[in-house]
Amino acid sequence: MSDLTSFIAGLPKAELHVHHVGSASPRIVAELAARHEGSSPVPADPSLLAEYFAFRDFAHFIEVYLSVVDLIRDAADVRLLTYEIGRELARQQVRYAELTITPYSSVKRGIPAVAFCEAIEDARVGAARDFGVDLRWCFDIPGEAGLPAAEETLRIALEERPEGLISFGLGGPEIGVPRPQFKPYFDKARAAGLRSVPHAGETTGPETIWDAIRELGAERIGHGIAAAQDERLMAYLAEHAIPLEVCPTSNLRTRAVADLAEHPLARLVAAGVPVSVNSDDPPMFGTTLEREYAVAAELLDLDAGGVADLARAAVRHSFMPEDGKAALIAEIDAYSTSHR
Repeated sequence: MSDLTSFIAGLPKAELHVHHVGSASPRIVAELAARHEGSSPVPADPSLLAEYFAFRDFAHFIEVYLSVVDLIRDAADVRLLTYEIGRELARQQVRYAELTITPYSSVKRGIPAVAFCEAIEDARVGAARDFGVDLRWCFDIPGEAGLPAAEETLRIALEERPEGLISFGLGGPEIGVPRPQFKPYFDKARAAGLRSVPHAGETTGPETIWDAIRELGAERIGHGIAAAQDERLMAYLAEHAIPLEVCPTSNLRTRAVADLAEHPLARLVAAGVPVSVNSDDPPMFGTTLEREYAVAAELLDLDAGGVADLARAAVRHSFMPEDGKAALIAEIDAYSTSHR
């Protein structure tokens, strides 16, 4: 293990862009697949999952992702998945994570909204107690399901309002799913105190990011790498301190970029755009948050001090209370100092 790899492994971290179902490890996916064997295309053998998770393109990724969503069939499945995500994050020294959760997908499959929210909350409390990781929720509209999904996601968010819920998002395919149509739902979510964190500019151009800012009031952008194509947009993001949640390996695996060497992270950073580094759907993309920090270190030519700065940036860009931010940054500082 190189010194930098070892440093990253022990570094206290925050994760801001990681999907709930997309964090299901091969062990958990195989366990769920075995429980529902015969009614799902997902293999119950963990050794076969790497091949199953080989994506041809973004559309194929969505297809595979939804087949895993279909394995989450009752509140016990939801609780198991959420709690085990906490275990995996804590193993990587993640102290705080904002999980993007799509309640619509589970409620549509028959899990009552109240049971779904009780399950994630029970897992959140358990993960904090057993692993020392603080989990928070971004309730996410699956854009491909249109306005009915937006309506239901907003209803669940506002009527159930689980304690860990802090933000409102928009995911799924960007092509053919214009951002402005979701404005009324984001307006209501923001009026209720939820923060706005839509995906934009992952597989489409800069205009999608402009729409997310102007129409949805985005405070952070999920992915947003297309901003590198627009000098004016990069200047705007820098001036208004709107961070991008960058997920390099995800962008490679979904073919949003052809090669990691072509990834625009360095150009965005050079333009002063605030960024955090994240894992998105880590087991599906064969990565971890630790691995994404190593990729970012290579793309940005960072030493241990620079990597620690990335970790601090994620904390600053999070929606943690200020005292929580200060405590985690102090922990990063102490760790960094002790490893000089």
